[in-house]
Amino acid sequence: MRYRRWMRSTDLVIRTTTEDDWREVRALRLEMLRDTPIAYGETLEHALTVDESGWRTRAARGTAPRQTAVVAIDGGRWVGHMGGYIPDATSGPMLVGVYVAPDHRGEKAGVARLLLEAVERWALGHGDTLRLEVHEDNPRALRFYEKLGFTLTGRSREYELEPGGLELEMIKPLR
Repeated sequence: MRYRRWMRSTDLVIRTTTEDDWREVRALRLEMLRDTPIAYGETLEHALTVDESGWRTRAARGTAPRQTAVVAIDGGRWVGHMGGYIPDATSGPMLVGVYVAPDHRGEKAGVARLLLEAVERWALGHGDTLRLEVHEDNPRALRFYEKLGFTLTGRSREYELEPGGLELEMIKPLR
């Protein structure tokens, strides 16, 4: 899946990842964890211990049957990521690993919308809605998801890492 869009006089590419992208996937994941540590259910310390084989497996998610990993690349620089997977047969597709570099955020840049459109196209093959979980102490992300059509379901679960708290479930109809 490849999409191109002109942005700030550079070429923005939205595409799925492959195993060969493991170095870039690693670098972007570490950037994500440094930017918003409570957003990804993994610590930076843990990510730093993952070996090449682990990063290759993560990068291959873009071509896996029950998951996807979509990235935004601006002039060779990886500036965004969204993933999706099917946790179980009853829950349908779930949006995970949402990140856009600070200098590419906002409506004008459009990176988040393009990434989400790609994940939504994938998710349509697996269900009628797209779910996500967002930490209760991440109001910027909550506002962002609401702008993109997600609503809170009222369901939550305990966040497994420090500082604790709750992961709030949001859902978006796809049809």
